[in-house]
Amino acid sequence: MSSNAFASLSLDPALLKNLQGLGYKEMTPIQAQSLPPILEGKDVIAKAKTGSGKTAAFALGLLNKLEVKRFRIQTLVMCPTRELADQVSKEIRRLARAIHNIKVLTLCGGMPFGPQIGSLEHGAHIVVGTPGRLLEHLDKGRLKLDDITTLVLDEADRMLDMGFRDDIRHIASQMPANRQTLLFSATYPDEIQSLSADFQKQPVSVSVESVHSEQNISQLFYQIEKHERVKTLMALLSHHRPQSTVIFCNTKRQTQDVADELQVNGFHALAIHGDMEQKERDQVLVRFANQSSSILVATDVAARGLDIKDLEAVINFELSRDPEVHVHRIGRTGRAGSEGVALSLYTQSETYKLEEIEDYINKPLSWGNPDDLVDNGDPVRPPMVTLQIDGGKKSKVRPGDILGALTGEHGIEGAHVGKIDIFPFHAYVAVKRASANRALKSLQQGKIKGRNFKVRKLR
Repeated sequence: MSSNAFASLSLDPALLKNLQGLGYKEMTPIQAQSLPPILEGKDVIAKAKTGSGKTAAFALGLLNKLEVKRFRIQTLVMCPTRELADQVSKEIRRLARAIHNIKVLTLCGGMPFGPQIGSLEHGAHIVVGTPGRLLEHLDKGRLKLDDITTLVLDEADRMLDMGFRDDIRHIASQMPANRQTLLFSATYPDEIQSLSADFQKQPVSVSVESVHSEQNISQLFYQIEKHERVKTLMALLSHHRPQSTVIFCNTKRQTQDVADELQVNGFHALAIHGDMEQKERDQVLVRFANQSSSILVATDVAARGLDIKDLEAVINFELSRDPEVHVHRIGRTGRAGSEGVALSLYTQSETYKLEEIEDYINKPLSWGNPDDLVDNGDPVRPPMVTLQIDGGKKSKVRPGDILGALTGEHGIEGAHVGKIDIFPFHAYVAVKRASANRALKSLQQGKIKGRNFKVRKLR
């Protein structure tokens, strides 16, 4: 028998028989690594993308330990969107077919409250839901979590993106401390480590993907005349067409000038520098991080603390005066196994800086020729659009309220909603460009938390 066969695990015979009937034989890599510690009752933090078989991994774990005769909620699975929660519920029911009388209940925003209240009164073994709606039922005393033995956070990075961290924390605080907690995430930003530290005890870490390495960054230097900087910058953007780019300048004034010049030429660029008010800075960072702007022009100081996933390119409009800063700048791309490009412009008078960089990184540099750059089409259009809502934490607006208002009756799909950021007096939500007008109308004509708020589309 293969060591990757499901039959090699200490699973309930009824579950194994059902797996055979469903045609499940060999475990996927994420299942082979995560199921043994899950079945042993350990906390697990797993890096796994949709389609990797992660749902079956945690579903088999929670079904194996479920006590069917105890008609109490024993497992809670939290998901970022209604669509994912529905998908997870279906998969759990499919895997549970051989065990009679298991009740799985789905609690999501954008669905009527009435039937959910009735279902909760009838009880369930497993609840799958979105944080906003779970919190509403919890606050009204309808959802009891005293008997939870397993908490699953699915697509945890996406839940953090959507601003659900406080909701997750509050929901978890209502459960027994000695439960098993399983955390699944496609990426491992710092917030995921911090979330794990909050909720997990000595978790087993599982990952089936490569980590960041400098090999993922292709770095090229272009020699230009001083007056050719902007022209060459636009040629680089048109040649590579990155979805997300940070362009570094050495002065605040230049940052704004470069962003303005790019905008005039049809590029979706925003500037960030020290002379901006906090609200402006927040808005710029939100729009770049949520993919509704594809280019951020920044000084080193303004870019501090910038944590952008999947940054495809870094362009040095000017070389830094310090080789260490240069290496820090370009290290923002090519993370988590993805490919990145680092492109730098320099004039002949700056050649000494290249020698310093070469000494610092201890390997030879590679050169690009501006004449080899090809115009590959119109400037990239960001995939998302940001809607600004004139209500935030002070108005008690939560991410779940916004998600519910967007995806309710006649609303847009949850999969079309991106990052949600909530500040004291404003909230920002990214939606797919194709759904932006419907989403705007939905928020302008509907209510959030029973109230009307001004909503506008940021251009």
